[in-house]
Amino acid sequence: MHRDVSSCNTYNYGDALYWDARYIEDHALSFDWYQRYSSLRPFIRSFISPLSSRILIVGCGNAAMSEDMVKDGYQDIMNVDISSVAIQMMATKYHHIPQLKYMQMDVRDMSFFSDDSFDAVIDKGTLDSLMCGTDAPISAAQMLGEVSRLLKPGGTYMLITYGDPTVRMPHLSRPVYNWKITLYNIPRPGFQKPGSSSSRKSYLEPIPLTEKGLLPADFVLEDPDSHFIYVCRKINETEVDNIPTYRLKAEVL
Repeated sequence: MHRDVSSCNTYNYGDALYWDARYIEDHALSFDWYQRYSSLRPFIRSFISPLSSRILIVGCGNAAMSEDMVKDGYQDIMNVDISSVAIQMMATKYHHIPQLKYMQMDVRDMSFFSDDSFDAVIDKGTLDSLMCGTDAPISAAQMLGEVSRLLKPGGTYMLITYGDPTVRMPHLSRPVYNWKITLYNIPRPGFQKPGSSSSRKSYLEPIPLTEKGLLPADFVLEDPDSHFIYVCRKINETEVDNIPTYRLKAEVL
């Protein structure tokens, strides 16, 4: 299930020039990576309060995600992206919606924001993009370190990714982040179960990870191209002793 390499290509997804060129070419299109808000809503509503949360969406691109969240009652959403073209486009498009703010920013350095600035960070494919770029492990560590710094104690980092625990948990489970991680799996949009399938599995049920932080041996992906949702809650210092310690090989990417 090591899907990182096969999901990448020759583009450097960590390069602002690549994204600027792409958004100039596709300026008339709105594109949501992986999942739309309607599919993610049950998870987001369960872990992120609409009325009291200050939310950061990293790698916002030109997705309709933030707009859909405002329609659903969320009041304070900061959107950042490495592409100045995307940010200018979105800031112009949504200038009339005060709940939405946009800033050009590299997620590997978000020092503009002070520590404990956000109640939640949502990442839909941005870590994946860095994992396809040059110096992937370093870029991932820089980004995740910033996400942890910006989260308030008790806050939530929600990562939507194609990366299964084999390739994501070595990065997410580092003790320095103080994250308690819960894993979910949902099919890609439009996926239909085979007619012979009798599964009644609920996608809202968390997946019990093994002692090594991996999927159970008997876990079956109904959709081989499904997406994983890692809900990483930043725990208080008094809870540190209760964080699961997964014995993973840190060199796995």
